[in-house]
Order: sequence, then structure tokens, then C-alpha cells
Amino acid sequence: MKVTILGAAGGIGQALSLLLKTQLPEGSKLSLYDISPITPGVAVDLSHIPTSVSMQGFTGDNITLALKDTQIVLIAAGFARKPGMDRSDLLQLNARIIEHLIEQVSITSPYAIIGIITNPINTTVPIAAKVLKKFGVYNRKKLFGITMLDIIRSNTLIALLTGKAPEKFNIRVIGGHSGSTILPLFSQASHSNIQLTTEEIHDLTKDIQNAGTIVLESKSGGGSATLSMAYAATHFCLSLVRALKGATNIIECAYVEGPGEYAKFFSQPLMLGKDGISEYCPIGKLSAFEMNALRNMLDQLKYDIQLGEDLVK
Repeated sequence: MKVTILGAAGGIGQALSLLLKTQLPEGSKLSLYDISPITPGVAVDLSHIPTSVSMQGFTGDNITLALKDTQIVLIAAGFARKPGMDRSDLLQLNARIIEHLIEQVSITSPYAIIGIITNPINTTVPIAAKVLKKFGVYNRKKLFGITMLDIIRSNTLIALLTGKAPEKFNIRVIGGHSGSTILPLFSQASHSNIQLTTEEIHDLTKDIQNAGTIVLESKSGGGSATLSMAYAATHFCLSLVRALKGATNIIECAYVEGPGEYAKFFSQPLMLGKDGISEYCPIGKLSAFEMNALRNMLDQLKYDIQLGEDLVK
């Protein structure tokens, strides 16, 4: 199993590389690429950790070597949001980066599963899809926007509120990956004995939607949510690896092109399999609060999607 990280020298990329070096299955290959000249050194540094995951680091014009024969590509390249920036500002910086990298993936590893980490995911995933279509290699079952960060935040915050262990929760989060498009389904909390008030659910939902901004402000302009995002991406990548190796009944939420019941791209529960998505799972029963939030988010989500598709000529 070969996993390639594009943007491996950044804050997310280095932490993600460390976690995968220590958690990928025995005999896996981890390939790191970044325009930063330190990337081969990052790989050498990680190679000293005593696991059987082999390391290679590439920079400059060597992206083809990084991508050759890979099964999973994780894209963390791009600029992080800074205080005062909204996600439309971020898009202007990251759109061309995603477009260029997906072009390279289309040429070198057209059958790889792709996980997009680069924000704004609501828009970068549609950009990636359109580029893949342009090269004639698009498979909607193999392109994911990794929204796992919203899920781990939801699990953590509901645990803090209720006094339960966060490991016991798996809150599904649907919609998108920014602001009001993030909708955690707290009404489906896995502990049947938990009774949250409408006010508590409203407050928790707002906390999840604003969590990224809170991290930005807490770091005083020194970075965005890099460590928790790396953890989230590792979790999702390891689920993909297990599915590719034949494990069954693996369900994760991600932002994908699906049936289009709510929007062309939508984060929802997915059954993972050897070819990426094996089944689009229903979102389940929603509370009145969640139904209202879902209806209210759709215009913004559809706008974000159209924006991405219009950026690729």
C-alpha cells in the first residue's frame, strides 16, 4: 500500500506524515511531496522512527516520482486561513494549487483514491472533480473531501458537555465544511441515555461551526487547525486503507459527489470499499432543528460548489 501526501512539509503535512509513519500497516510506503526544499529531509527524519513503513521525500519537479504507483493521494498543500480572512479569500490562494496538483494526479495516478484536505473544501473538491473530468479520469467514488475534523470536534465537545468519554461517540456531520454548512447530527448521538435540550444542541452546533475560527484566534495568527486536522485525516486515511485491503462495514462521513438529493456535493455517511465508495448511506432521521438548519445551508453550499466549477475552464 502506497500513500502519497502532497503538501507534506506544511503544518498539517508534517504532522500527518508522522502519524501515518507510525500507524500505516506493516510494509506500507509513504511518499512525501512539497515544493519546499526541506521535504526530502522530513522523509529522512521520519525514516529514523522504527516502523516498517518506508519513506521517500520529493520536491521541485519530482512530483511524478512521488505519485507513481500510489493507491491513495492526500492533498494538504496550500495556504492556511489567517485571522481576518474568510474562506473566499482563501479560495483565491488555493484554487490554482489544487488545480495544478490534480492535473498531476490525473496524469500519473489516474486510478488513485484522492482525499482533499485543502480548504475551502466546499469549493476545492468541485475544482478537483472538474479537472479530473477534463482529463477523462473522474470517478466520483474515489474523490473525497475530508471533513473528519468536524466529527472529532463534535465527539469532543459533546463529551465535555455530558461527562462521557469522547471515544464512545461517533457523531455524524453532514452538509459541507465551513460555517453554517457544517451540521452535526447530535440528535443521533450514540449514547441512548443522553438527552440534550434544544438550546444545548443549538450551542454545540454553533461551537462546531466556529471551531476553526477559535483555533485561528487562539494561535494569534500563527497558524490554523493543523494538529487536529492531521489526526482527522489520519483517521480517514486508515479507514480507506482497511477498506482497500478488504475490510467491510467501514462507514465514515466525507464530502463527495453523491445522489444529489440536497446538493451536487454533500458530506454524508459512506460505506467504504475496495473501489472507494461502495454505498451512499442515508443521513437518518433529523430533528426539527436539524431539518431547518439543513434547508438554510443549501443556498450557501450550492453557491460554493458552483464557484469551484466556474473556476476551472
